[in-house]
Amino acid sequence: MPPRPISQNIEIGSRPALVVPPVAPSSSSSGHLVEQVRMPAGTLLMGDSSGDHNPGDGELPVHPVDVAAFEIDATTVTNADFARFVAETGYRTEAELFGYSAVFHLVVEADPADVMGPAGGTPWWFGVRGADWAHPRGRKSDLDGLEEHPVVHVSWNDAQAYCGWAGRRLPSEVEWEYASRGGLVGARYPWGDEDVDEGGWRANIWQGVFPRVNTAEDGWLTTAPVRSFAPNGYGLWQTVGNVWEWCADAFAADAHLRRAEGRPAEHGSPGSSRVLRGGSYLCHSSYCNRYRNSARSSNTPDSSMGNAGFRTVSAAGREVES
Repeated sequence: MPPRPISQNIEIGSRPALVVPPVAPSSSSSGHLVEQVRMPAGTLLMGDSSGDHNPGDGELPVHPVDVAAFEIDATTVTNADFARFVAETGYRTEAELFGYSAVFHLVVEADPADVMGPAGGTPWWFGVRGADWAHPRGRKSDLDGLEEHPVVHVSWNDAQAYCGWAGRRLPSEVEWEYASRGGLVGARYPWGDEDVDEGGWRANIWQGVFPRVNTAEDGWLTTAPVRSFAPNGYGLWQTVGNVWEWCADAFAADAHLRRAEGRPAEHGSPGSSRVLRGGSYLCHSSYCNRYRNSARSSNTPDSSMGNAGFRTVSAAGREVES
């Protein structure tokens, strides 16, 4: 799972309130260069059909949702993509403005004075001063060789700013799940129901004993390039594993029930926790089996960490609830 908000768990005082300035749309139609996949209109059977759901995550009941056609990024936004956005706009992420972000304990590259301590309840996450999208492991790290890896240490607010520049938006979680399933109804994973390691690794998750020993049998200790492994039936890469993906929705544990009963969704306040989908390189069956199509998690919109990024969808088109 993503860490709980660092500001709530490390004894350094609360993060100051920030007003993130709006970002003007790109003057160039080529600002956002990620390959697009056209999602046909259809009906999603949303939720967990496998029995693997986590109590409290709100993966039930399974219910139909009619989805309008839309276009979605084939991959998550990469470091190279985000660098173009920053170069054009001068944008500074919330991790940069706050001065720190959450880094997994085995990969910290920082002076001891920069390591603020573990997050309460998730001691494998350290708050690290100077960690941000361009320094994903701490002040002593950089992006050399990581250009095609997913950008991380971006908050939901940062992702929204990128979308504003690109003339796009974050997917709803309905759109995200519809795209992740790749046309397979009720399957656990984008490729079907086979285990993630059956016939060779199919996604970037944890191997070994979490959180101390990662054998990296799939080839990666942390993030993998966005076009690693195989795409799903729609042509989307790595919707599960690698990095959590921000969605537009405010998180509510009863969202599926509300939708199934025809009640309106919870829109939440500006500070409400937001939905994250897909799991990450830290997922493992012994701790977090959320590398599944239906799995859900959440974090506050100003939270940033080394295992969460995003992909975008076309600005037009919204799902229509059944």
